[in-house]
Amino acid sequence: MSASYSFLLSILLFQLLFASQPCHLIFTSAAEGRWQLLQKSIGISAMHMQLLRNDRVVMFDRTDFGPSKLPLRNGKCRNDPADTALKVDCTAHSVEYDVLANKFRALTVQTDVWCSSGAVMPNGNLVQTGGFNDGERRVRAFTPCGTCDWQETPNGLAARRWYASNHILPDGRQIVVGGRGQFNYEFVPKNKAANTFKLPFLSETNERGVENNLYPFVFLNVDGNLFIFANNRTILFDYGNNKVVKTYPTIPEGQPRSYPSTGSAVLLPLKNLKAKAIEAQVLVCGGAPKGSYVQALRGRFIKALDNCARISINDPNPQWVLETMPLARVMGDMILLPNGNVLLINGPGSGTAGWELGRNPVLNPVLYKPNNKIGSRFETQNPTNIPRMYHSTAALLRDGRILVSGSNPHALYNFTGVLFPTELSLEAFSPGYLDAKFNNFRPAIVVPKSTSTTGYGKKLTVQVVITGRVAKNLVSVTMVAPAFNTHSFSMNQRLLVLGNDKMTALGKSRYSIEVTTPSSGNLAPAGYYLLFVVHQDIPSQGIWVKLQ
Repeated sequence: MSASYSFLLSILLFQLLFASQPCHLIFTSAAEGRWQLLQKSIGISAMHMQLLRNDRVVMFDRTDFGPSKLPLRNGKCRNDPADTALKVDCTAHSVEYDVLANKFRALTVQTDVWCSSGAVMPNGNLVQTGGFNDGERRVRAFTPCGTCDWQETPNGLAARRWYASNHILPDGRQIVVGGRGQFNYEFVPKNKAANTFKLPFLSETNERGVENNLYPFVFLNVDGNLFIFANNRTILFDYGNNKVVKTYPTIPEGQPRSYPSTGSAVLLPLKNLKAKAIEAQVLVCGGAPKGSYVQALRGRFIKALDNCARISINDPNPQWVLETMPLARVMGDMILLPNGNVLLINGPGSGTAGWELGRNPVLNPVLYKPNNKIGSRFETQNPTNIPRMYHSTAALLRDGRILVSGSNPHALYNFTGVLFPTELSLEAFSPGYLDAKFNNFRPAIVVPKSTSTTGYGKKLTVQVVITGRVAKNLVSVTMVAPAFNTHSFSMNQRLLVLGNDKMTALGKSRYSIEVTTPSSGNLAPAGYYLLFVVHQDIPSQGIWVKLQ
């Protein structure tokens, strides 16, 4: 038998063997994903972004940019004697975007929301805190409805909050952590005492003249404590007793990852939720090396960090593990996708956060597959043609697309005469799983309807239609908490893998899937989640589920 004949025979045998197995999708290393321009201009630069339970996205920038390109409705004007740019402003600095209709409307914020923070409360309302100047102690609320607008509470915060981070808690409150010059935390809504509570960790991680500890990465651990990362250090914090429970090793290489060095971070999907010990892992990616901020001010733009660090936070001896990214990135966003993968998107390849301090826009998103082995987790995606620099945002939508907007690397709105003009456009990135070639594998949820209500530790039955061949062992249900995104951090972002307790064929391509909801608020704080059914890495369109 010749060598060439043996080779052809082996190929034929391999193809026959593969054809006899259940159908599995293989994602190639070729670039995937499609970009779609939704709006050439929404009138403002979307510096902050939050998806709400009515499939509308609230976005806002700041009030002291001067006039935006979107008039306020009905000829209204905002009168603010404290504003540093325009005392009487008849233009909007916030919009509500209707995803399904691809339309937007102007909203009115009364005080400066620049570099603020927020989270969605259990009732579905966005409660947003702090900002600059006259907005630094404000609490603002937005109720999802077709005609609603911002409602503001003066002195709703006990301390001035600028560049703080918020997280929803199991008891329904928000915790507000840090901010410029604030080495403490507080709660919203506040109690009568309106106390702040000292957090020395924030002062310990503050670099004199540079900071590198703003917008700390805050995640609720499965034990109810908070994982808090600032600069290059991390603690596990019992916020109820004001006590550090655990101190983690410094991130390898000791490079800062917090603003203005501005990497990004996610709590990776929580799985095996019925286990006695649930693993929780945090991934931190990108950022700027030490000294980047000072050097950028001098006109020297240092290459961004090109690695990620991952840690299992509940291990007895937790250690960071470094992985190399295909593209260096600072000011990037990390978005959890419905199938449990992570999308890295936006940002430049050198410099740091701050006015005019970023260079070399990274136009290609990168997909990170946490379940793959090290060395095979990253896949570069197709590029956009719009640089998304400082003050860019991104958010997961119910249909599985990623909404992308913003980029204002300047003080004020500058559209000409600058390296990277202010960007008012709105676009969407469709990951490869939305490609039409996967339509036969994509589940379509038919029961329950959006929005449904469920409780903790309850049996939940989901019915789907899948027209193609089904691999039952590759069907899973996931729940995603939509995040408040700003400055490269998606606050309150969370994905829970409910799995697949039992799957039953009902006939005519219809299937019933039984799952168990999370057992406590430590795993999933009460509120509105997007529920997806994932088949062979291909997610359905989501439905809204209220967990209470």
